[in-house]
Amino acid sequence: MNDDDNVYAALTEDNDARWAFGTGFSDPLAGVEMAPAGEDLAAYCLMLGDDALIMSQRLQEWVARAPELEDEVALANIGLDLLGQARVLLARTGRDEDDLAYRRAAAEFRNVRLAELPNGDFAHLVVRLLVFSTWRLALLDRLAASADPTLAAIAAKGVKEVAYHRDYAARWTVRLGDGTDESHRRMRRALDELWPYVPELFVADPVESEPFAVDPASLRDEFDQVIAHVLETATLPIPDVAGDPAPRGTHTSALEPLLEEMQSVARAFPEATW
Repeated sequence: MNDDDNVYAALTEDNDARWAFGTGFSDPLAGVEMAPAGEDLAAYCLMLGDDALIMSQRLQEWVARAPELEDEVALANIGLDLLGQARVLLARTGRDEDDLAYRRAAAEFRNVRLAELPNGDFAHLVVRLLVFSTWRLALLDRLAASADPTLAAIAAKGVKEVAYHRDYAARWTVRLGDGTDESHRRMRRALDELWPYVPELFVADPVESEPFAVDPASLRDEFDQVIAHVLETATLPIPDVAGDPAPRGTHTSALEPLLEEMQSVARAFPEATW
């Protein structure tokens, strides 16, 4: 098999961006080890893949809604980056990625609630992306040393993309927070609405004690430092809002409508190939 046909071979090629979109290969998943790598590793990859998949879906809803054309392009590309991560992570579970994405019920998804919340205004988008990308960048940076080499390769490649996601969100946070009275007010409202979902990002699932995983509690200091710096620059206070650190697998009422839309074509044409 030619290396050009292997999505995982491309993970190690610095100049090959095709992996992020899951396209450009004769078989995008050729070379993936489809046999389960163990129940705990599969569960961990499912968690990380679901976070990326659901956040990607929410970002794609902003296409044709962003304030400027360049932001529509930026948000679409950020969503595609996350979709690429979702594809390889879901494939790493040893199960069919289409089955996982399109044929699971809401109760079977393992994403954090932050990713599934309905979209609000642009300030809401900026705050959610800042929180999500700051947390995920810290996670992927440490996961690049994972005991599972495939997971480590996915993480190392993902660091480059998510660093841009965080920078994009941080720049908009400063622009809006330190902008007009109205933009500042909206940013404060978005922070207050989303901050209760921050604590759950750092609550460990049992599988996160395994050597291939990262303890999310170890990410909190870095997260707090980055967020504090960005918010201070944006003249925004850190919200004094209590959170409810729900365990993985707990969802809001927003997930089912999201999945109905995301899965509608696959469910309407179950025999179709993509």
